[in-house]
Amino acid sequence: MASDLPPPPGLASFRALLPSGPVEKSIEYLISLLRRRQIRGPKECALATAWLLRKVVSTTRASEPGKLITRVQEVGKKLVDAAPRELTVGNIVRRVLGAIREEEENRDNGSTPDTTPGGSIPPTPAGELPAPPIPASAMYSSRDASHSPARHNTGRPVLLSQQTGQPPLRPQVTSMFSIISHPTMRHSSGVSSPIRSGSSTPMATSQVLQPTTDFRAEILEAITEIVDELDQADELVAGYALEHIAPSETVFTYSTSTVVQRFLLKAASKRKFTVIQAESYPNSHKRTHATTMGVKTTDDEDELDSDAFQKPLIAAGITVLLIPDSAIFALMSRANKVIIAANSVLSNGSVVAAAGSKALVKAARFHRVPVIVLAETYKLSPLYPYDPFEYVDYGDVQKVVEWQDREMITGLSAVRNPVSELVEVEDVDLFVTNLGGVSKGFMYRVVRDQYRDEDLEL
Repeated sequence: MASDLPPPPGLASFRALLPSGPVEKSIEYLISLLRRRQIRGPKECALATAWLLRKVVSTTRASEPGKLITRVQEVGKKLVDAAPRELTVGNIVRRVLGAIREEEENRDNGSTPDTTPGGSIPPTPAGELPAPPIPASAMYSSRDASHSPARHNTGRPVLLSQQTGQPPLRPQVTSMFSIISHPTMRHSSGVSSPIRSGSSTPMATSQVLQPTTDFRAEILEAITEIVDELDQADELVAGYALEHIAPSETVFTYSTSTVVQRFLLKAASKRKFTVIQAESYPNSHKRTHATTMGVKTTDDEDELDSDAFQKPLIAAGITVLLIPDSAIFALMSRANKVIIAANSVLSNGSVVAAAGSKALVKAARFHRVPVIVLAETYKLSPLYPYDPFEYVDYGDVQKVVEWQDREMITGLSAVRNPVSELVEVEDVDLFVTNLGGVSKGFMYRVVRDQYRDEDLEL
């Protein structure tokens, strides 16, 4: 029966293998899927990477965070080598490494409160109570205090899924009413109190504060929050649509993207405007027609999944003009703004987008039309575009020249079909992320705040 057949190789089959398959088999399977491009796209690659690293962390028997960092780095390098142009793979690896390093710092801070060089609590004057030690969860590391003001004292970097409405965790505070029950005030058998009069042997540091929680549980919780962020990122970005699309405007967009579709549908709930949609031939024109008019295709490569295929734009009351790519420059003068989606955003603000986006952006610059880029935070990469062609990806050349027409290209050295290209930051006016609007001049700071300095180079 058809229902008994295994799912085809892809994100669904990989997720089905994860619970029961060995971790090494899961790693090799994901590497093969990435190399064969059976899993592609920023969100799909990010989800698969987060799921795999969650299993790697849960199955790795490491007593110290340093060993777990080495293990995650080994797996991350293999995944990045399998899909070097899917930058979200490396982004998720860096986020997980940052969570582990933060937990490692918390363990170090928690096991060594403010002590003298001899490793003991300094004596206090007679008649005075010693200051209770600050809980590890309420400590700022030196790096957080100077470089990451947006982080809370939760023991790891604040993940952007906290923007979904969940109240941030607050630092623990010892009340004056509970000072007697504080660990430094307790008297237990065989342990001398640090404030007992006449006591010449202060309590050892390890007896004052001992980390008892499993550090892997905290890291698994951090990875779960990353997965939640990936699932909710599109909706968070779409929540800012009403701030950027005014009534009776004409919005120019290119190709098709889930985040752009949700952004326009959110604005259409309270705005009446017009959308000019370029079809993005030959890589995404079938998908663009499906997103615009709701006609699903039968081509497996271009078929929309249930998550992306929501509601066609014309069914939401949006006036849509679907045009060929050759008409972009002619109709750009009628547009009020251009909205495109990013595959990745590099450290200087340059955007890796669908092939053909650069022609759209250049036309907008000529006509003085502002360009808005939608970029979820998991797409922000710390890499720098030293070589712009390094981030150009290529697809099936038969979409440009079919095999039966090969005689037409006699004399050509090569035929290429780019599916992505680099758009310079100078051609972008505004970024819209999970955090809201970000100017291009401040984008480098937002990118760097997502990762630790130690993990910029995997």
